[in-house]
Amino acid sequence: MSTQTYMGIPREEIPWRPFIDADKCTGCGLCMAFCSNGVFKMGATVMEVAKPFNCVVGCSSCLGECAFDALSFPTKEVLIQSLRELRAKYANVS
Repeated sequence: MSTQTYMGIPREEIPWRPFIDADKCTGCGLCMAFCSNGVFKMGATVMEVAKPFNCVVGCSSCLGECAFDALSFPTKEVLIQSLRELRAKYANVS
């Protein structure tokens, strides 16, 4: 498991990452070119999320790069609720 944390929470437990609709993705690579964190890679025919935990928590800027509406993220409400629960879980962990 990685040592990456966000607000003291292991990054792998935070449900924030892009999802790709393979039916809409054309494999143009604009999301990959835009993201400086190496989240995306080219798959056989469409883009793939190669390193989901490299995605900055709360960032969805790549959505604006996809002309085919092939990217999505969990809602901000889901993120906020998850962070509340995870902060409580890790509040006393040193």
